[in-house]
Amino acid sequence: MDKYNFLDLATLIGIFLVLFLALFLLTVKTKHKLGNQLFAFFLIGNAIDACKYFIHHIPENFINLEVFRWSIVYLVPASFYLYVLSICFSNFRLKPKHLIHAVPFVAYNLYLMSGIYFENTDMKLHFIKGMNQMPITQFFQFLFELLFQVYFIASFLIIRKAKTVYLENYTNPNISLINGLYKITIVYYLLHFLVLLRWLVTFTIGVGEIRQLIVTFDGLAFLFCTCWYLFIALNNPEFFRGVSSHLKPITEVVPKQKSSPVIDDEKNNQIKELKDYMLVQQPYLNPSLTVQELAEQLKIPVKDLSVLINSYMDKHFFDFVNEYRIEKAMEILKDPLQKDLTILEILYQVGFNSKSSFNTSFKKYTGKTPSDFRKNSI
Repeated sequence: MDKYNFLDLATLIGIFLVLFLALFLLTVKTKHKLGNQLFAFFLIGNAIDACKYFIHHIPENFINLEVFRWSIVYLVPASFYLYVLSICFSNFRLKPKHLIHAVPFVAYNLYLMSGIYFENTDMKLHFIKGMNQMPITQFFQFLFELLFQVYFIASFLIIRKAKTVYLENYTNPNISLINGLYKITIVYYLLHFLVLLRWLVTFTIGVGEIRQLIVTFDGLAFLFCTCWYLFIALNNPEFFRGVSSHLKPITEVVPKQKSSPVIDDEKNNQIKELKDYMLVQQPYLNPSLTVQELAEQLKIPVKDLSVLINSYMDKHFFDFVNEYRIEKAMEILKDPLQKDLTILEILYQVGFNSKSSFNTSFKKYTGKTPSDFRKNSI
């Protein structure tokens, strides 16, 4: 099998998997419909772009279709950015203002329209041959790279903010899912550097064996990346919960302070009332407890409760609630009358819904695994 046949085969497998996953995302019944649709569009855009590995020369009868394919890449980074927004924030909705993300795509097609779409075949081929030397082409290449960097850096910042808000307002321990999205973003970002390397080799060395090797590796890397994402999605069927975009990190809600805020008698009383409520009413047993729900139970404003926990008690809401869950789990593990309960039964009983998150939180709090703690306690 020569190098072209190998690359064609790898590309065919990759495109099939990408389109199959996109079809699944578009048809599966789920509450994350918008996020699935946006990621499906992102995958389809990448599949269309991956067709370049099949095309060793431009077919004269399909020049318009081929050059239109070039313009699809101007929608791909934007679709991933919107996907991240839809996943990180449960109340995200597409609005007319989001059409602004399609402006580079439209502008590039207007440029192609002037030199390719409505010309005869000879003029099209002549235009394409000299495209890379045209300043406007170089401008669009620079624009694509700029947009890619802006969209993916923005995606990193959104994920980081969502994680902060999650920890400060939610207790569902599936924080690993947000970390999963962060890793996916990093992988796709790193994958782009293969494109930059291919461009560099093309402009400095030209089309040759080195460029072809990079193209082959690029195709295989995209195939691996897609399979890895599919693996993550299958291992986390519900995937991301999302947080409300109306919530803000505590650092944006209260003024920055050089030192810890002073805890006066009023704050001490509020902290005592909160701790007493947690011990007596045990709201932490609800695995999906949020700061909004707890504030409603306590009949105090959400902002006040969030600031009390995150600023005055110097804890994330996530850690604050999980400490009570761990304390409850420790009581059960030390109780000889409940020694028949499995670790899985205990973690569900105290409000966790993930064994890995329970083990991580338990070891962080006690320095031991749940099993080791039980052995040393009974």
